[in-house]
Amino acid sequence: MEQLKENHIYSSTVEGYSSEGLGIVRLDGAVVFVPQAIRGEEIDLRITKVMKTCAAGEVVQIHKPSPERTKPECPYFGKCGGCDFQHMSYTEELWAKRQRVQDALTRLGGTGLQVEEILGAKDPAHYRNKSQYPVGADGAIGFFQARTHRVVPIDRCLIQSEASDKTAKAVGDWMKKYKISAYDERTGKGLIRHIYVRVNKKGESLCCVVANGKQVPREPELAAFVRAAAPRTVGVVLNTNTKKGNVILGDKYRTIWGQDFLMDTLCGLRFKLSVPSFYQVNRDQAEVLYGKALEFAGLTGEETVLDLYCGTGTITLCLAKRAKRAIGAEIVPPAIEDAKENAARNGIENAEFFCGDAADIAAKLEAEGLRPDVITVDPPRKGLAPEVIASVAGMEPKRVVYVSCDPATLGRDVKIFRELGYQPVRACAVDMFPGTRHVESVVLLSHSGAETR
Repeated sequence: MEQLKENHIYSSTVEGYSSEGLGIVRLDGAVVFVPQAIRGEEIDLRITKVMKTCAAGEVVQIHKPSPERTKPECPYFGKCGGCDFQHMSYTEELWAKRQRVQDALTRLGGTGLQVEEILGAKDPAHYRNKSQYPVGADGAIGFFQARTHRVVPIDRCLIQSEASDKTAKAVGDWMKKYKISAYDERTGKGLIRHIYVRVNKKGESLCCVVANGKQVPREPELAAFVRAAAPRTVGVVLNTNTKKGNVILGDKYRTIWGQDFLMDTLCGLRFKLSVPSFYQVNRDQAEVLYGKALEFAGLTGEETVLDLYCGTGTITLCLAKRAKRAIGAEIVPPAIEDAKENAARNGIENAEFFCGDAADIAAKLEAEGLRPDVITVDPPRKGLAPEVIASVAGMEPKRVVYVSCDPATLGRDVKIFRELGYQPVRACAVDMFPGTRHVESVVLLSHSGAETR
């Protein structure tokens, strides 16, 4: 790396993208990551930082712009840390995401399996049904600048719903009118920390204000401001979080007005969503994702299916409609209670739920002799613990359907599954988060490796 010098300008061609959506350039064998650079572009770049194994750069001049380059519609792009791909066409964004999953399966998973397709969103704008707006110490409401805790004030976001943005602005107006203080994370003083909004398919919304205290002044006025801005609000809730740190929600809730939940429909099933409930933030693409998971599961109605990391039971209940018996496991107690309620609400009687750590539940069911035909997993970004993979393989299901939100941990885990006799036979990417670098994927692993459909 000694040959690269900071502040020096070099010329090169952009080869592809990093996992964070940065352009990749190679200079004398060294990898340089360049924000807002597009594959195939010939550029001049300035080295901004030289590290041990790589370097960072910035575009100085584009000699040959990509035909996929677009002018960002969002005025905050590059300032707010929310989106990564506003500078390119949606077609190119999908290529980058599919390639990211492919690279993970090839390089980390050690497999020659090809990603069949990436399923893009019909409408890549205003898709988020959950919005979390931090409130800066100066009262600014918006989103954090990348890798900082400085709040960039935002009036209108291209990936949030209109109701969410209007609700956040209404809370800000209420704060200004009644001189309600904002929380300062450096001193631990001040009241309002976050504004949290959920929206359902019908356009109804639930507002939660996160405060550094058990109550806030002028609570009836707060509800009135929110309802005037977003008339389809069904409830205004106060969440108390007095702890220092980055966790957004505290444990205590109190309803200021209306109800403390929202109803939504997903895959033909009705779900009750409280503020802390896990629910995919892109409802329409969640249906696409779950549809692909069901396709890979290949159910005939005679199978026993185990769903690890089941959350509020969304995938479990979709599986239950096509299986003989469905079992869901989740470590969060309120989520399991929601899952049981959701099963009853939808008249599903062949689903059962266990609360506990995935590794413990899997080991317990394996010890009890459970032999599911299909096991589905939808873990958090950190992926599966080795002992979970071992227990899953120990139950000898015919198929494992792995739903992943992080290609790197997916690739790592696929390699371990392969060592235990499970070969990946199908893979598909799903764009749940247009505009951002995040991508979901579904991989089908077969015990014999021979099953492909």
